[in-house]
Amino acid sequence: MCSSNEDAGPSALVYPCSGSADVGEIADHAARKLDADNKAEMSCLAGVGGRVPGLMAKAAAAPALIAINGCPHDCATQTLQLAGFPPEHSVRVTELGFKKGQSPATDTAVQTVVRHVETLLASSSQS
Repeated sequence: MCSSNEDAGPSALVYPCSGSADVGEIADHAARKLDADNKAEMSCLAGVGGRVPGLMAKAAAAPALIAINGCPHDCATQTLQLAGFPPEHSVRVTELGFKKGQSPATDTAVQTVVRHVETLLASSSQS
């Protein structure tokens, strides 16, 4: 498993694109921060794409899935959808004010994405 918080019983699994662009790096760091803060559990998008049985079962059993995409390609969302797991929330870093190729993965950038996901999680728990 890709996360260290497997016993925490998270409210959601989070899947970042972790792509090669700076906005993918922001997505990855945001997912890791959400995991470290026990806000959501980061899971392995590559494992879902590769149809790894244990990771497929984990996604199927999750209370909610969140995709964090770096850019408009929406690779995280599409990977989850193709595996039969449409995410409850799909975040796009470039829609939060960051430009691909011009946005270093600073703490401020990562925290912007983290706060956005936390807001989505809070609104979901109130539904």
